[in-house]
Amino acid sequence: MGYVMADDPSKTRVEAVSRRELLATGGAAVAISIAGCSGGNGGEGGNGSGGSSSGNGSGSGSVSGQVIIAGSSTVYPISQAMAEEFQRENPDVNISVDSTGTGGGFENAFIPGDSDINGASREISEEEQQAAEENDITPIEMQVGSDALTFAVNNNADWVDCVTFEELAQIWGPNGAQQWSDVRDDWPDQPFELYGPATTSGTFDFFTETVIGEGGSHRSDYESTEQDNIIVQGIEGSENAMGYFGYAYYDENQDRIKGLSIDGGNGSCVEPSLETAQAGDYPLARPLFIYVSESSLQENQAVEEFVRFYINNSSSDLVSEIGYVPANESMVEENLSTIDEVVGGGASGDSGNASNNSNDDSGNASNNSSGA
Repeated sequence: MGYVMADDPSKTRVEAVSRRELLATGGAAVAISIAGCSGGNGGEGGNGSGGSSSGNGSGSGSVSGQVIIAGSSTVYPISQAMAEEFQRENPDVNISVDSTGTGGGFENAFIPGDSDINGASREISEEEQQAAEENDITPIEMQVGSDALTFAVNNNADWVDCVTFEELAQIWGPNGAQQWSDVRDDWPDQPFELYGPATTSGTFDFFTETVIGEGGSHRSDYESTEQDNIIVQGIEGSENAMGYFGYAYYDENQDRIKGLSIDGGNGSCVEPSLETAQAGDYPLARPLFIYVSESSLQENQAVEEFVRFYINNSSSDLVSEIGYVPANESMVEENLSTIDEVVGGGASGDSGNASNNSNDDSGNASNNSSGA
């Protein structure tokens, strides 16, 4: 079964599902009715930190089977939207999407062989790669878009509009600042209320390594969660709050919270947006990935067809409407070539490393080897 590029108006086009339905729960269970399906399973909590969503149908699609996806809460809305749209045409395929965090998905689902795909907001680590190899799992890396990691504060926090990397490190690093005035004298003598992703999150890893400078150095006395909407709620509820998450969650809640511009060290404050991320101007732009199990891709037709659909539509408006920068055409072509090689047996374990299909000459955020 083949899928055509969604940006060709003369061919099949994927329609974006409701962004608010996907984002309002911050990665918790989402149940959206699927046209042509006679039944569906709603979500149920996953690992206490995220959620899962699955859909069953009994239609007459030519593909049947099961696809299991875990991982990043940032990539979750993209994967969920792709799953819903794929099931419109293939109602006999059951796809579950679970938001566990990048690291949590690798450790608890993908590496043990309990999932077919892991969403990731950073590259797979050497330790995760080795653990996968030891368990006879070969991860195939595919970049499916880019993100602008966003810091946000309460709408009433009129004293701050831009922060520097140095200030973020001062706030979020070990023994971090306790009060706003500890960072700038003209900020209020009020304690920080901090909200952010859990340690299992790729967003946590990316920020820690990119801004604070070393793994394991992020402060621990903050409200951590894999449900990004809880971060939004926390920021909205306190004038002294600050938090961070993927851009899509900020974009969907701009009426509730205020996004901060970021100075990456050159004295220029850049607002978070799809445009600044795509142009490479935003200091916290980062690539987004899915990692597919080689054996699942080779042995499970439902996985193969779903991944082809996912990649074909990763350059479409579906991704931008959710709030992320779509993949470019060269990424799509390279990813599809990788699928063909893997399904044909040409990519099996040559180096023991995940195939790297990220492409930094595209106008999308470049691939950060330190762990995006």
